[in-house]
Amino acid sequence: MNDAPDSKVPEDDEIDLRALSNDELVEQMHDDLYDGLREEIVEGTHILLERNWAPDKVLNDALVEGMRVVGIDFRDGILFVPEVLMAANAMKGGMQLLRPLLAETGAATIGKMVAGTVKGDIHDIGKNLVCMMMEGAGFEVINIGINNSVEEYLAALEEHQPDILGMSALLTTTMTYMKVVIDTLIEKGLRDDYIVMVGGAPLNEEFGEAIGADAYCRDAAVAVETAKQLIAERRGRRLSA
Repeated sequence: MNDAPDSKVPEDDEIDLRALSNDELVEQMHDDLYDGLREEIVEGTHILLERNWAPDKVLNDALVEGMRVVGIDFRDGILFVPEVLMAANAMKGGMQLLRPLLAETGAATIGKMVAGTVKGDIHDIGKNLVCMMMEGAGFEVINIGINNSVEEYLAALEEHQPDILGMSALLTTTMTYMKVVIDTLIEKGLRDDYIVMVGGAPLNEEFGEAIGADAYCRDAAVAVETAKQLIAERRGRRLSA
C-alpha cells in the first residue's frame, strides 16, 4: 500500500469582487442573486457605488436584471418559493443601500403598488413574495400586511396614490371580500384610478373577471410581467388621449 501523503483537492477560492471589472462584477451579482447570497450583493452594491455608478444604474443593471432571471426560472418551475425568497432577501440587502440614494436623486420607478391580504385572512407568504419580486423589478411597493378592511385599503390608496392595488387571499371564505373592495371603489368613483390585481391559491382568471379586477395573477413572476404590461398600456392611453 502506498503511504504517500494524500493529495489535497484545493477548495474554490472566494471571488474577490473588488478585483472584477464592472461588467464582470455585474455578472457575478446576477449569479449571487440567483444563489441568494445577501452579503455578496451588499458588497457588490457598495463597490459599484464607490466606482461612481448612479444608484438607478446599480438597481437596473445589477439587481433588477438579476431578479428578472430569477422570475423567469420561477415561472418556468426551475426555481421554487424557498429559493426565490432567498434571492429576494439578497435583493433587499442591496435595496437598503440604494433606496435612500434613489430618493435623493428622484429616480423614477416603473410604478407604485399598494398590496395587502384581505379582511379575515392572515396568510401572507405569497403576497410577500409578490411584493419582493415587484420591488426587485423596479416598482415601489407598500405592503400593508394582512386582514385589511375596505377602510384600510382606501386609507392606503389615499395616502400613497399608487398605480396598482394588489389584493390576495388564501381562503375561499375570504376571497369574495375582494369584490367588496372593488365595489366600494366603484361606488366612490375611484375604480378607474387604479389597476386592480388579485391573486391567491383559490382564485382563477374567471373569478378575477367576475369581480371586476384588471388581472388575476397565478404567481409572483406572472404578477411582475402583468404589472409591467398594464402600467405600459395605461401610460400609452394617457399619452394618446
